[in-house]
Amino acid sequence: MILVAEDNDVNQIVVEQILLEAGQDYKIVDNGQMAVDAYKEQRPALILMDVSMPVMNGLEATEAIRALEADSGDRVPIIGLTAHALKGDREVCMKAGMDDYMSKPISPDALIAKVSEWLKKPAGEVRAAG
Repeated sequence: MILVAEDNDVNQIVVEQILLEAGQDYKIVDNGQMAVDAYKEQRPALILMDVSMPVMNGLEATEAIRALEADSGDRVPIIGLTAHALKGDREVCMKAGMDDYMSKPISPDALIAKVSEWLKKPAGEVRAAG
């Protein structure tokens, strides 16, 4: 199951359509706190995490999930999604503990390729940032 943390209704619809067409099982939540809660309850195979959300942003949610994983030794891949395409934004995502990064608007082909790439990696394998 893929966990999608995204507060924007239009972006939720776009990601939902892409994942449906790709035959992926998913759950959508509206904020970072809900993402942390869903992670605890469902242990998704992959998380698509919007960086800018209410209650708890994607960076904070990623840090909280990584802290929970420190106890278990597990590590779910987290792909940051952001409308920010400024120099340094990728590094901010990686520093928070994300494994990868995509800028919005999301291309269907790029998202499917990114999801496929991360779901094929052996459990616990993390690509180096950069």
